[in-house]
Formats: sequence, C-alpha cells, structure tokens
Amino acid sequence: MQNKLTLNVTPRAQTGRSASRRTRKAGQIPAILYGKHTAPETLAIDSAEFVRLRKSVAGRALLIELARPDKSDRALSFLQEIQRDPITDRYLHVDLHEVKADEKFEILVPVQTVGESFGVKNQSGVLEMAAHTLRIRCLPKDLPTVIPVDVTELKVGETIKVAELKPIPGVEFRDVKGQPVVACVEPVGEIVQEVAAAPVEGAAPAVGADGKPVAPAVGADGKPVAAPAADGKAAAPAAGAKPAAAPAAGAKPAAAPAKK
Repeated sequence: MQNKLTLNVTPRAQTGRSASRRTRKAGQIPAILYGKHTAPETLAIDSAEFVRLRKSVAGRALLIELARPDKSDRALSFLQEIQRDPITDRYLHVDLHEVKADEKFEILVPVQTVGESFGVKNQSGVLEMAAHTLRIRCLPKDLPTVIPVDVTELKVGETIKVAELKPIPGVEFRDVKGQPVVACVEPVGEIVQEVAAAPVEGAAPAVGADGKPVAPAVGADGKPVAAPAADGKAAAPAAGAKPAAAPAAGAKPAAAPAKK
C-alpha cells in the first residue's frame, strides 16, 4: 500500500484532564483511536516522534500505520483532528480515525494547483483559492496525497468547479458539483480604481442651454459658489466656503431707501 507512514503508540489506561496533563509532562501527547468497527482506544504518542511525522506529512493526505506493543497487528488510520495550545502551539491531543484496507472511507484531501494560469501570465490576474481541501471517498489503496487542479487555461473572470476536475481512478468527489475550487480574478487595486471612476447612479451632470456641461461657479477666492436652490431659498454654502459675517452687536441695520 502506497502513501503510508508508521507511528509508534502506547496504550493509555487513565483518562481525564489530570491524566492528560501527566501524559504531556512525560513528553507524550494524549490520543484516541476510533473507527466504525472498533471501540475507541486511548493512546499516547511520543511528542518528538509526532513532530517528525507531521513534517513528513507536509500538507498531504497520508495513511498512518499504528505500531502497538500490546498487539501484533497494525491499525491503519489517518489524522482526523489535532488540538494545539493557541499560545504555546504545543500539541494537546490527537484524534486518529481507523480505516479498513477493503472498505471505502471519506477524507479531506488538500488541493494543489498545477501550471501557470493564462490570466495570471497574460492578463495580470490573481489566483484565488475557494477551497483548500476537498472531501473524497475511496479505498485506502486509491487515496491521493493531493488533488491536482490544472489552471493553465484559466483566464481572468473564470472559475474551476468540482464538476470540472479531472477524474481520479477510484476516487469519488463528495462536495457539491457546483462548488468553486479556484478562480482567476482581477487585482484588488484595479477593481477599486474602477469603482472610484464609475459615475454615481442617478446623478446627472449640469448642462447649459446649449446642452454642453457647465463648469461649477467659483468666487473671487477661487472657491466654488453654491447655486440657488430650485425653490428660491438660499442654498447651503459650498464646501470650504466661509459664511457671511454676522452684524456686530449693537449695529443698526441699513435703512431702506426713502420713497419718492
């Protein structure tokens, strides 16, 4: 069987938080092995060995054979879940899922792009991963380490979906066929510039009697002057324009001209 690693584990009789802390203090990681046909089994994994195993996995989907001192047969499994301390990044717990060599199982497999996208190479596009992993169903012997996605012909504005992936012998894709996997999009900077340059919806430019655009009026100081409102009332002052000074305290208003 290909794509397989070996991990030494030991049975762990005691459970609970206190027992888990003692296990970690002894340089081991608490773990559990469970499957469809067997009862859950509590285990302990050497921390240094598990670190080496993780480096060997290197972002691939691999099966792991568990070597146990109390049993002659080796359980076949994969890493279901890994818990780490958010502050120290120390491994806290490992969940292992047991599988059978003659039985299909479901697993998440990493997606790996292949080739250089036409949109990236010739249209200044950017690849955007919509799905970093995909769920598949297969026999252990047919498990691919990664799911390759050829993006060579992908242009800006195009998307590769699950239904468009190249078939892999013995592998069944379990995700929705219309789910996007990878897309080629325009750079964010260009999208922002296009939005900024677009006219405001519903706004019409001012035009004169001849139908030509009218430039905004400016005052003696070069600042824009607000036009009177359509209802004859005074319009709000233009941005940056200083309001007219109020009459000084005690000053009399100018007299109206005498009637002849």
